[in-house]
Amino acid sequence: MQDFTGIDLCENGEMRYTVGGWSFSHTEFVVMEDLVDELLVSAAKRLKGKQRRLFQAEVCGKLCDASPRKAEERFGWGRGTIAKGQREQNGEEIVSFTWRCGGGQRSEEKNPQLAADIRLIVEPRTQTDPELKTTRLYTNMSAREVRQALLEKGYAKEQVPSERTLRDILNRMNYRLKRIQKGKPLKKTKDTDAIFANVHAVHEEVKDDPQTLEISVDTKAKVSLGEYALGGKKPNRRPR
Repeated sequence: MQDFTGIDLCENGEMRYTVGGWSFSHTEFVVMEDLVDELLVSAAKRLKGKQRRLFQAEVCGKLCDASPRKAEERFGWGRGTIAKGQREQNGEEIVSFTWRCGGGQRSEEKNPQLAADIRLIVEPRTQTDPELKTTRLYTNMSAREVRQALLEKGYAKEQVPSERTLRDILNRMNYRLKRIQKGKPLKKTKDTDAIFANVHAVHEEVKDDPQTLEISVDTKAKVSLGEYALGGKKPNRRPR
């Protein structure tokens, strides 16, 4: 610590530290040192930017032999920040760089006409989900075919994105590059013919009977009943 003048060994074997004309026992000295460190850390947190760095550099010079590594171990400050403060303390010019976040602009954003031409090329060979489960668009055109079509349209090679980039562009435009599959009709069950044969037979038996009422029922949706209805819950949403 500053103004530390020496250590004295008393007759009872206790060490006493002399700082600035004041004498402390070993325990008192350790407690005081810890208290000073806490105050310095607290003071640094109240400063910002260059003022904080200059303060940390000054503390490092007086209490840590101007070693940023020692100051980092003692106070928990970043040694890179302390070293920068030391350079600022010596009047060195600090060059700061402002990095542009977010990466470069996407190809279809830089060139909207490119995006429009890609849609004109892909749309004729595109269809929606045949089962209407998603809003995705499916095309059987590969990125290589789209790139070749752009070149044939008059684009120069340096104006056309690479095959990998075109694949990403198509995905961002909601096109999925895979073989188009038509919706598959539901297969008949093994009892379908027998069911309809029974319906026709019954119809022939009663078609001339005036006392018989014929009702046609068309069912398409499956409805869960009993314990499986409403996810196993009662209409009041409580468990069954």
